[in-house]
Amino acid sequence: MIEWATAGETLHVMDTDNAELTVVGSDLSVVGSGREIPRPVDETITVTTDELRFPNAVVYAFALGSSARYELDPGGESLSLPPDEYVIDVDTEIKSYLRFSGRATIRKTDDFESIVVSFPEPIRVIVGLRSRHERPAGTITVPDSPADVATAISHLASSYKTTSPDRTYPTLRGHPPLIEFGDELEIPEGIRSEHRESGIEFVVPPNYESLYATASLAYYLQATVRTTNSDDIVGTRPRLRVPDQGVERELSPMPGLERDVERLLRKTFFLDCLARNVGPYGTQLAESSLLDVLELDAERLYDATPATRLATYLDVPYEAVEHRLPEWHLATYVAPEYENAETLPFLLDRMSLLYTPRTSELEGQELIERSLTDFYRGGNGSPGGAHSGQVASVDIVKPDLRDARVHGWLADGVPIDVFKSTATAYHNRLGYLERSSESTSICVVLNDPEMAGEHDDVAEIYRRRSNEVRMDVTVEEGLTRAELATVFESEYDFVHYIGHCETDGLRCTDGTLSASSLEQCSAQTFFLNACGSYYEGMELIEKGSVAGAVTFRKVLNDHAIKVGSTFAKLLVRGFSIERALRLARRRIMMGKDYAVVGDGTHSLTQSDSRLPTTITLEELESDRYLATFDCYSTRATGSYYVPHTTGSEYAYLCGNESSFTLDRSELLSLLKETESSVIYDGDIYWSGELWSRLV
Repeated sequence: MIEWATAGETLHVMDTDNAELTVVGSDLSVVGSGREIPRPVDETITVTTDELRFPNAVVYAFALGSSARYELDPGGESLSLPPDEYVIDVDTEIKSYLRFSGRATIRKTDDFESIVVSFPEPIRVIVGLRSRHERPAGTITVPDSPADVATAISHLASSYKTTSPDRTYPTLRGHPPLIEFGDELEIPEGIRSEHRESGIEFVVPPNYESLYATASLAYYLQATVRTTNSDDIVGTRPRLRVPDQGVERELSPMPGLERDVERLLRKTFFLDCLARNVGPYGTQLAESSLLDVLELDAERLYDATPATRLATYLDVPYEAVEHRLPEWHLATYVAPEYENAETLPFLLDRMSLLYTPRTSELEGQELIERSLTDFYRGGNGSPGGAHSGQVASVDIVKPDLRDARVHGWLADGVPIDVFKSTATAYHNRLGYLERSSESTSICVVLNDPEMAGEHDDVAEIYRRRSNEVRMDVTVEEGLTRAELATVFESEYDFVHYIGHCETDGLRCTDGTLSASSLEQCSAQTFFLNACGSYYEGMELIEKGSVAGAVTFRKVLNDHAIKVGSTFAKLLVRGFSIERALRLARRRIMMGKDYAVVGDGTHSLTQSDSRLPTTITLEELESDRYLATFDCYSTRATGSYYVPHTTGSEYAYLCGNESSFTLDRSELLSLLKETESSVIYDGDIYWSGELWSRLV
């Protein structure tokens, strides 16, 4: 759902996932809505203007009367369009399209902060808008029956807007319908009517372990899933069938099934990403040349049915593409139980691979024990022995992790290197889509004056960011239990607590506050930067939050300051909570003491460049540098990025790194003009911050 309003010459747009877009027009006048535009959109607005200014973005222009296609040079050279009828694709956080007839010039501003589309004179322009993250359409009810859950999985892809390779674009998949528990299978007619037969079938044994393992591939292929029964005389092993193509492929039984599914999904998704480039949304993708090497016809693939495309892809050896595959973004380890069926729509919306959770005991050196109690936050060594509360201990296990950037855990146990989630966290996220706000609200709580260093750092980071985006920052100090409870029960988007945590709860001036005592938690996200805050964080999720950062045990005070300030900087720049904490904890030796609870893929705000990027710099000889770009998002699988650097001619699939050798002047231009986190000389910086150091 898209909401929009005008204020003078400014068009403000917001969707139900808190994404927002501001478009500034010259002599902008809204003259109507509902006009046609040949792209999938949620809302259209007809305006008259001679100039529209968008946030920095990738921009394409398509001539409707021919096959002509143009792309704005990411290096800064303007694009002049001759007279014709056009659709311009502006790849902002809320997808934007402009339809008009005539000439136009598209350029980036000198500071690379904005995109300007200008016309020789005021003309009528149709503005099309599409939300990237939609709410689920309807709910499927399932009983405790693998056969019925299989039918439900078959209908989750009803949210897709296309069956072509364009389904690799996250904005064309939509959020799957929800799943709830009941005594009988119930699929609303609206969901049944949107279900498209792809000609692809999965037949799996009647158990949740096999169903969950195949769910992500079945969802992407828009396949029909059913369980084996006594009539399946060919056996009970999992099978992938494409009847019209005469294909029937037997898959490995568990646990080998997980590996088969991973390979098939990664290969199929990747080849679709290459084939889509002959369609209307194509770009100059660096990986596209592989199709010629494989002797695959992109145009034929783009126009083929899903069944025909899959049959073609099955003939491509995995080893032929393995070296070019983007690293998969997300793996979730799900206990194969009926109770976890309700999480499938949320996990598939993020295109997560699903695995059965397995763990082993941590070895002694994997989590270093320390005894510097005097310096621990919340330890017994505070001046005068004033703080002697016990810190809650957590029994941590080592998970058996597969190949992925980010790992989620929906099972018993407390593993390292994953975010520990619950079904409640995902449902809570939907609840926050209903919350309407024009700005992001942040509350920083300092409940121990000895920790003023972190407090001052993070408060200043949030305030600086509020000068760039709409953000309200509140700072509180020395709160009582009742006052801290009010903070968590208030509708803040993010609460950053700096203080101590004991077995009884978060320390306040008059005792401790246990999260279990709250009626509800209305803080969308949080960071409990206090010793042993894991259990309090999990309780905040159960009480209503979506995600938060916590600690497993005691942490050094100076470590907490480093992690807290870096986490704050990344979070307000659009990084997901898990990715922000993962980068922040690189700054300290004991990084595994920090973890994320709830939905770690959740982001507090949007990035300036839509998809957060990290650049790793390596200093070479002769004052030259190797810059490696790493851009991915657990929310936007299938997207691409264009590195903003001299010599960059191509777009790259998110998950694939790209590297460039730069001289000093080119490096300084990159840092000045790019909004990115930068890993350099063993530490993490923001690009503008590092530029000022190196200039």
